[in-house]
Amino acid sequence: MSGANDVERVYSAMEEAAGLLNVPVARDKIWPVLTAYQDALADAVVVFSMAGGRRATELDFSISVPTDHGDPFTTALERGLTEKTNHPVDNLLADLRDGFPLGMYAIDGMVTTGFKKTYASFPTNEPQPLSALLDVPSMPESARANAELFARYGLDKVQMVSVDYPKKQVNLYFSELDMDYLKPEHVTSLSRETGLVEPTDMALDFASGSFAVYPTLGYDSDVVDRITYAVISVDPTLAPTTSEPEVSQLARYATSAPYAYAGENRTLVYGVTLTSKEEYYKLGSYYQITDLQRTLVKAFEALD
Repeated sequence: MSGANDVERVYSAMEEAAGLLNVPVARDKIWPVLTAYQDALADAVVVFSMAGGRRATELDFSISVPTDHGDPFTTALERGLTEKTNHPVDNLLADLRDGFPLGMYAIDGMVTTGFKKTYASFPTNEPQPLSALLDVPSMPESARANAELFARYGLDKVQMVSVDYPKKQVNLYFSELDMDYLKPEHVTSLSRETGLVEPTDMALDFASGSFAVYPTLGYDSDVVDRITYAVISVDPTLAPTTSEPEVSQLARYATSAPYAYAGENRTLVYGVTLTSKEEYYKLGSYYQITDLQRTLVKAFEALD
C-alpha cells in the first residue's frame, strides 16, 4: 500500500511544482511512470527541474532507482512507457550495466509527455575514466571524437551517463573536477573549441563553482550539442543572470518549490547551459534528497 501512497504523494508534489510555472501535468502520461517505479519512490532522490525564459513552459522530473530494482529501461519497455527502436541508444544502458559497476539508476521525464530518459550512475567516489567508456559499442561516435578535447580540459572522470531516447542523445556527467579548469579562461576556451557561444561574465563566475560538467552528444554528428555547468546549493538567489523574466521565474521557483525534508533548507541544483546559439539557465529543486546531496552542498558551499 505504501507504494500507491507514494505515487499519490509524489504526483501531488509534481503538480504543485508545475503550478509555479503554469505548466499542466498530463496525469495519463505521468501516473503510469510513477506506478512503474513506485517501489523506489519512498527512498528515491526526486528532483523537479525547470529552465528559464521561454523554456519555462515545461517541468522535468528525475527519480532514482536502486540497481536491485532492475534495469529501468527494461521496465519502461515492459510497461509501455516507451518503444524499442533498434537504434544503438536502446542498448547503451544494458552495455553500461554489463561492463561497469553501477551504484544507482534513475529515470527522467517531462510532466506533459512522460518518460524520456534513463541514467546509469557509477558508485560514489568511483567515477569511470572516459577512455574506458569509449569501448562501449553503443556509445555515440561523438564521444570518441571529442574525448581528447574533453581530457585537455580536465573532463576525464565520468560519474554518470544519461540516455535520452526520443532525442537519441547522451549526457556524460564529469565529476572530480580540477578547479583550475573551471577558471574563466578555460571555460571560454572550451566553448570556442566546441563551437558554442562565448559565456557571459556571470556565467563564467557561476561555472567556477561547478560540481559537475556535462556535455550533450548525439549519434548523427561529432558536434557537441551543448555543455552545462552545474552548481549545488541552498542559496535561492544564485541564478547566473540578471535578465527578466528569468530572474523572477527562477527566484519564485527556488523559494517555493515543494520539498519533503522539513527542518532543512531546500536543496537546489542550478545550471548554465551553453549552445551554439545561446546561453540559458536551469534550476532543479530536490523534493527528496539523501546524505550524498547534503554532503555535496556542504563541500561546495565551503569553497566560498
